[in-house]
Amino acid sequence: MEQSGLDLGTWTTIFQNEASGLLRGHDWRLEFDYSLETLNSCDWKDYIRNTSARFRCSGCGRGWPSNQVKVVFHMRLTGTMGVVKIRPYRQNCKVCTEAPMGNPSIEDDNIKVLMENLVKKIRIKCYHEKLDDGRRYFKTYDVESPHEPSHCEACLRGICNQ
Repeated sequence: MEQSGLDLGTWTTIFQNEASGLLRGHDWRLEFDYSLETLNSCDWKDYIRNTSARFRCSGCGRGWPSNQVKVVFHMRLTGTMGVVKIRPYRQNCKVCTEAPMGNPSIEDDNIKVLMENLVKKIRIKCYHEKLDDGRRYFKTYDVESPHEPSHCEACLRGICNQ
């Protein structure tokens, strides 16, 4: 399937399809927030998932796949309005020492899995539904080299456990 990367419109469309009729007619919106960290507060509920993505170095153009891409979600329902803030964690090139962290390019199939799991978590955490905690799993890539914590933003922030 095509790669949408971090196009909020695609994420929102997939989320709305997954949430259709399940979230009691409330309005939910998604937004990317690159300042998110994990938290546990009474207002916001957090949820951390792993997925696969591809990266491309803005310095040398080198590309690589990763099966260790963390995505943090913060969700809150206030009255009839729900908000989900999303932060996908970045990686940088192991060849270019000065290369900035790059955003993941996540395939639509994996965004769909993330959104299915997110809707289930919203139903459990925001609507207090009694659902099993089972989740669908994302499509992985053939990765030739091991995960490198020194090039993973989530590892550097203590979120990735690899």
